[in-house]
Amino acid sequence: MAPRMALAAPLALVLAACGSATDASEDALADNVELPADESMAGTPAPVADEGALAEDAAAAEGEAVDAAAEAEAMVAADAPAAPAAE
Repeated sequence: MAPRMALAAPLALVLAACGSATDASEDALADNVELPADESMAGTPAPVADEGALAEDAAAAEGEAVDAAAEAEAMVAADAPAAPAAE
């Protein structure tokens, strides 16, 4: 019983020294995060889309669609029964 009590007292002191129980989410409310961000962005120009990047993305997506269609056709052809030989 005595060893347990000897360990319990330092453990209680360590837990008590951990700090307060405040939650970080209480400090990050919309009033003190979003509004200052909106105010700091007030004088900046609106974002503009990069046409070159959009064209590259569209070409890549089209290439992926063509590859997927070719792969699907190959899978269907592999699963299809062989045609009887002509006599």
